[in-house]
Amino acid sequence: MMQRLKIGVIGAGYLGKFHAEKYSANKNVQLVGIADINFESALQTAEKQNTKAYADYKQLIGKVDAVSIVVPTNLHFQVSLDFLSNGISTLIEKPITSTIQEADQLINTAKKTGAIIQTGHLERFNPAIIAVKDKIKNPQFIEAHRLSFYKKRGTEVSVILDLMIHDIDIIFSLINSEIKKIDAAGASLISDHIDIANARFQFQNGAVANLTASRISAKNERKMRIFQQNQYTAIDFGNKNATNITIDKNGKASDISPIPGAKIEKLPVLNQDALYAELDSFVNAVLFNKPCAVDGNCGRKALKAALEVIEQIK
Repeated sequence: MMQRLKIGVIGAGYLGKFHAEKYSANKNVQLVGIADINFESALQTAEKQNTKAYADYKQLIGKVDAVSIVVPTNLHFQVSLDFLSNGISTLIEKPITSTIQEADQLINTAKKTGAIIQTGHLERFNPAIIAVKDKIKNPQFIEAHRLSFYKKRGTEVSVILDLMIHDIDIIFSLINSEIKKIDAAGASLISDHIDIANARFQFQNGAVANLTASRISAKNERKMRIFQQNQYTAIDFGNKNATNITIDKNGKASDISPIPGAKIEKLPVLNQDALYAELDSFVNAVLFNKPCAVDGNCGRKALKAALEVIEQIK
C-alpha cells in the first residue's frame, strides 16, 4: 500500500475548513492537524475531521510533509517561509504573498530545500475552463466579469488581489505573450481598499484582455468570453458551463444562431469539485515529485500584474 502524505492545514477560517474537509476525503492523505491562533476554531474543525488541533502552527513542523496555508494574505509570507525553510511543501492560497520580494524569497527557499510551492488559483481547476482548454489556440480578445455581493471576508486586500487575480492568472494561462501595457481604473467605496476595478491588458502579440471585478455588486457573476479567429468561447465559472461558437462564413448556421455561418456547441463539462481537484493535484505533485499545475512562479506572475493594476489606479 502506498504511504499517505502527511498534511496540515494552517488557518481554520471559512476556506481552511474546506481544505481540511477535502484532505480528509482524499485516500492518499493523512490529515495530521489543523492550526489556528483561534484555538476554538481549530478545535471545532479538527474534531469534525477527526484530527488534532494546534494553537501554534510551528508545532506541525516535523510532523508533516506538506501544508495548506489558508491565513490572511499579510501572514502568507512568514508562515510559508517557516515551512519551506524546513523542506515542507506548501500550497499557498492566492495571492501568493503581499509583495514580489516576498514571493521571490519563498520561491528561492523552496529551490534550496527541495520543497514544492503551489499557488491556490482555484479557477484553474474549474471544470468550465478545463472544458475549453483544447479549443483556445490564439486568443485575440478576452473579456471577464467577476462580480460579487459585498462580504467582509477578503476586504483586508483590494478587489484586485481578492477577485480579479483569478482572471489575471487565467489570461496568463491562455495568452502566450508578455504584457505590453496595462490601463486601469477603480475606486474604494465601502472598504479601505479598492472595491471595484477595471483593467485593460495589452500584450506584445496584439492580444487584449479587459477585466472587471467588483465586490459591491447586486449579483454574483463569474464569466469570461474569449474571441479568436472564427471562434467565440463563453465560460460561466459560477454555473460551470461552457459554450463554443465556430464561424464558417460559407457554412450553414445553427437554427438558433444569430451570427451568420455560426455553429453553437455546448461543451461537455465534468462534474468536478474544483477545490478537491486543486488539492489533489498538490498531493500528487508532492507524492510523485511532479511539476505543479500552478507553481510559485505562476503565483508571482499574477501577483506582479495585480500590483501593477493597483499602482495604475492609485
